[in-house]
Amino acid sequence: MNRILIAEDEHRIASFLEKGLRGNGFATTVVEDGVRAYDYAAGGDFDLLILDIGLPLRDGFSVLRRLRDARIAIPVIILTARDSVADTVAGLEGGADDYIAKPFAFEELLARVRLRLRADRVPEVTVLRVGDLSLDLRARRVNVGGQAVDLSTREFALAEVFCRHPDQVLTREQLLSHVWGFDFDPGSNVVDVYVRYLRRKIGPDRIQTIRGTGYRLRP
Repeated sequence: MNRILIAEDEHRIASFLEKGLRGNGFATTVVEDGVRAYDYAAGGDFDLLILDIGLPLRDGFSVLRRLRDARIAIPVIILTARDSVADTVAGLEGGADDYIAKPFAFEELLARVRLRLRADRVPEVTVLRVGDLSLDLRARRVNVGGQAVDLSTREFALAEVFCRHPDQVLTREQLLSHVWGFDFDPGSNVVDVYVRYLRRKIGPDRIQTIRGTGYRLRP
């Protein structure tokens, strides 16, 4: 099991990341300041670091610089509200492996985490199949019963969540957090709207409504 260190001082985001990553099979540890982030990452017990820039005691850029100066090669994904080109360049040139700006969709972060861990791990599944429905995650292609189907970015992300959890009941809150990110509105009906869109394209009977709970992709 891959071990991920989350260096994030905003509790809501840290909790969101921890819950989502654990739900996808990762072991997680959260630290809330830059000093502990460096100490934990330098200890060699983690496979990847998700690093916020605006940490107390020592900022993320400083943590990253110290890790690379010490020749510690842990993969680092910077996660920050700073989305300027200058900050992005500074992070990548400072030794980060990836850079993602807040707000973000969890599925995008998850894809980047898997990509950074893929080099020395078991190859990641790139095509998801549920019955005659298949999703090619690299080419972003969808095939239903031998026919290609065009999906928007959100529709594809929603279909991916369903295909990764076939025959599992997924609540609206789970779908919101996975596809629309941590900054979602719990009262929004956007999930229901996009499920309708998806049904029109992949077939009306594939996604079952579980009244009062959410939805399930029938295998």
